[in-house]
Amino acid sequence: MPYPISIDALRVLDAIARKGTFAAAADELHRVPSAVSYTIHKLEEDLNVQLFDRSGHRALLTPAGRYLLEQGRQLLEATDTLARSTQRVAQGWETRLRIALDSLLPIRVLFSAVQQFRELEVPVEIQLTEEVFAGSWDALHTGRADLIVGAALDAQPAGSYDTYTIGQTGFVYAVSPDHPLTRELEPVSEDQIRHWPAVVVADSSRQLPPGSAGIFARQSTLTVSGMHQKVQTQMAGLGVGWLPELHAAQALEAGELVALKVNKPRRPVDLCMARRKGEAGKAQNWFWEHLSTTNYFDEWLAPVQQ
Repeated sequence: MPYPISIDALRVLDAIARKGTFAAAADELHRVPSAVSYTIHKLEEDLNVQLFDRSGHRALLTPAGRYLLEQGRQLLEATDTLARSTQRVAQGWETRLRIALDSLLPIRVLFSAVQQFRELEVPVEIQLTEEVFAGSWDALHTGRADLIVGAALDAQPAGSYDTYTIGQTGFVYAVSPDHPLTRELEPVSEDQIRHWPAVVVADSSRQLPPGSAGIFARQSTLTVSGMHQKVQTQMAGLGVGWLPELHAAQALEAGELVALKVNKPRRPVDLCMARRKGEAGKAQNWFWEHLSTTNYFDEWLAPVQQ
């Protein structure tokens, strides 16, 4: 059964509503007035409703006509978007790019790149997600992400990936200012620390083996779902633990956290971005090249020590 409402009929309806007369709409659409009248008459006949009040000099929409126009304009916009997206796909642009950011980095490191990409005015949907520990590599491995940023380089699983080292992040052992550990003589020992729960972020991996780091032997844990929650939990004095320098900096400067020296320091971690080989569209290539510039991460990460 053919549908009575066509995209062409909606475009005619929209033109009449904007121009005010059938003749003006016909002129805009480069059609003869009789063709415009026939399209609307056929639409009214098929729907069995009256769309225009023709009693005056101007074509006024009936309540049914206004409703059809309002809903129809959404369809027209969606159709135009679909047409542009199809053209972009044909030109090599993806309709969507999924970027997974490792929790070791705050999301603001990507804001500049996303803003510059938006200035290209290509209809590519950008999705930013946060992953923890093995979750970044797992997201790439399972296809949940097209590009990962900030993943630990030494945690790369077997597979065919392009990688680019973006820098190195250090860690601080941080506690709330009134925590009992702040009254201990530094460096604080493992035996002193183990009496307090370690705040850990749950690994977001689904298939790859989960990982963990920075937990001392015999130490209980308090698990949260994100790095922001970890910082807040340690500020509240509910636990202790290592924090990436980028995440801890603001709270340390404000005196909401205190950095402690421990007798077993945590080594800095080399971070990278990665993608699957041979699957890049234009949007992914743009981000890869933009983030690979020699100074993009200089504000956030230290150079990798050779």
